[in-house]
Amino acid sequence: MQSQTPARTWPRDIYDVLKQVGVEQIAYVPDAGHAQLIRDCEADNAMSVVSLTTEEEGVAMLAGGWLGGKRGALLMQSSGVGNCINLLSVIQECRFPLLMIVTMRGEWGEFNPWQLPMGQSVQRVLEDSGVYVQRADRADEVRDVTYAAVQMTFSSNCPIAVLLG
Repeated sequence: MQSQTPARTWPRDIYDVLKQVGVEQIAYVPDAGHAQLIRDCEADNAMSVVSLTTEEEGVAMLAGGWLGGKRGALLMQSSGVGNCINLLSVIQECRFPLLMIVTMRGEWGEFNPWQLPMGQSVQRVLEDSGVYVQRADRADEVRDVTYAAVQMTFSSNCPIAVLLG
C-alpha cells in the first residue's frame, strides 16, 4: 500500500475538520489548489457544494445559509480575496460567521507575475477589513489551524481566513 503524499493529506485534513464541526455548505471558485478538497466535498451527499462565478457570491451565499441554520465555508485562491471586500462589511455589521480557506499565490517561487500584487497583500487586506487571519505554511499544521479557525468562527460569529502557504 502506498502512503499518502503531503499534497494529498492536507486537503483531507481540511475535509475531516469541516465534517467534524458540521459544515454543510461549500462555496468555491474553481482552483487547482483546492481541487482534491472540492472533489471530497462533492462526493459527500451531506454537503451542498456550489461552484461560483466570483468569490463575493460565496460570502452572500454563506450568510444566507447561516440565517437558515447551516454552517459553510468559502474556498478560494488569494487572488479572489479582493473580490470579497465590499461584502465583508455586511459580515462585520451583521456579525455573521465566515470561514474562508485561501490557497496562497504570489509567494514563494510564483511563476505568474499577475499573482504577485494580491498574493503579497492579501493578509493585510483581510486584516484591514476586519477579518482574523491564521496561516498554515506546512502540511502538518493545516488540521490544527483549520480546526482552531472553525471553532473561533462559529463560536464568535466572526470572519476568519485560513491562508494556506
